[in-house]
Amino acid sequence: MLFSALPEKQGLYDPAQEVDSCGVAMVTDIYGRRTHSIVADGLLALENLEHRGAAGAEPNSGDGAGILIQLPDELFRAATDFALPAPSASGANTYAAGVCFLPADPELRAVAVRRVTELAQSEGITVLGWRDLPVDPQRADVGATALACMPYMSQLFVTVDPSLGHDRLAGIDLDRAIYPFRKQAERVTPEIEAEGTGLYFPSLSSRTIVYKGMLTTMQLPLFYDDLRDERCLSAIAIVHSRFSTNTFPSWPLAHPFRFVAHNGEINTVRGNRNRMRAREAMLATDLIPGDLSRAFPICTPEASDSASLDEVLELLHLGGRSIPHSVMLMVPEAWENVTDMDPKRKAFLQFNSSIMEAWDGPACVTFTDGTLVGAVLDRNGLRPGRWWHTRDGRIILASEAGVLDVPVDDVVAKGRLEPGKMFLVDTAHARIIPDEEIKGDLMNAEAYDEWLHAGLLDIATLPLRPVYQPNHNTVVRRQLSFGYTEEDLRVLLTPMASSGYEPLGSMGTDTPIAVLSKRSRLLYDYFVELFAQVTNPPL
Repeated sequence: MLFSALPEKQGLYDPAQEVDSCGVAMVTDIYGRRTHSIVADGLLALENLEHRGAAGAEPNSGDGAGILIQLPDELFRAATDFALPAPSASGANTYAAGVCFLPADPELRAVAVRRVTELAQSEGITVLGWRDLPVDPQRADVGATALACMPYMSQLFVTVDPSLGHDRLAGIDLDRAIYPFRKQAERVTPEIEAEGTGLYFPSLSSRTIVYKGMLTTMQLPLFYDDLRDERCLSAIAIVHSRFSTNTFPSWPLAHPFRFVAHNGEINTVRGNRNRMRAREAMLATDLIPGDLSRAFPICTPEASDSASLDEVLELLHLGGRSIPHSVMLMVPEAWENVTDMDPKRKAFLQFNSSIMEAWDGPACVTFTDGTLVGAVLDRNGLRPGRWWHTRDGRIILASEAGVLDVPVDDVVAKGRLEPGKMFLVDTAHARIIPDEEIKGDLMNAEAYDEWLHAGLLDIATLPLRPVYQPNHNTVVRRQLSFGYTEEDLRVLLTPMASSGYEPLGSMGTDTPIAVLSKRSRLLYDYFVELFAQVTNPPL
């Protein structure tokens, strides 16, 4: 992992097993008014989430903190020494900007910048210029551990030149055009790894930008000068304080990512990544130009569960789905055993489940596309989320109460996230969109029930095949060989065989862990423990 204190895989330690737990908050102006006060409120909420972050023995090297805001166009036009193209007729930005983590070594950095420039030319992307991002590690009192792996901070500004035969792109259309370019620029090949010239974009977009790092919540605004600049305007701010439960910190793995920040973890991430890799051969879209395979792999192998969730969400959104639709596809509500659910809604969710498996786990996922901003809770409701709507049009949502000091008289509405429900703010139309309306519009957009009827194959309709029936002695011999006990047969296998449901229990197990057991145990029993370590109680 670039720009990280993460150790290499060694002995029984594998960095792929790392997980984290954090705090997240969102502040937005429901009317879409872009002000510096929204940025300042977001940073204040982040400071009040300090207890959700972490640091090791060195208190000034944090696990990670960051903020996601709308692109501060006014600041960039004043701070760059090159011209930025004018907005489109609709007001959308016709350039994209993003922070870039580059090698600290000047020679390696020059190689990385040259490679980015050459790749941009091959992709039809025009590099408008680079801006050395003003940072102040000394003022922020960044610790030695964070400084030792700190990248060089720069900002890249790009556009698609209309002289290449098409109109100047803006907004999401521009983001789609630069998506393969960014994915290729970040990909670490053996040759690049040998040169030591890897780089990472926390974001590269015409709509939003991310400032983050291996910092504490208090250090973030002191480290990035832009965040203290009054010209840094936004109507949306998502902040995150990272607590890596049993991991090592990293500059790239701090939240927010390009679209999301979340509190919790994705337990199913290994299967999600494997299935995403398997379906890459079938991915296709007319919206992202060129051969999509040049953006593979979609999920960066060494990334965290949160980063993988963000990468797939980005693909779904740029591929044509709205951000709420994309989030619901990945973090669905419970539907299989809900008897009173609208049949159309159930058909919508069932159809989605045939396209994308759930990214499951205790998580409160906060997301934005630069106009819509919201949050969704996992279907078990194992992560809290509370929101407030104030008289002046501010919407505050956080993983806990008290992130901002809001007088009771100023609150016009408040609530909490419910399992599987979505909270969504539309800053373009100045409204909070109810969960029922979001899902109602989506489930009525297509004939999902007809698609299911025409496309699903019931296993019960398949032809029967001969079933081998082993004799009793053979079964007992195999049970002994594989370590089955009478309790396994009675508590686990019999309920599954008789009802088809997974057996559930709440009293835990008194079976000794393999390394302490007096019985002969199978090899894989020594490595079987995988569970949600940040849940209370643990799952």
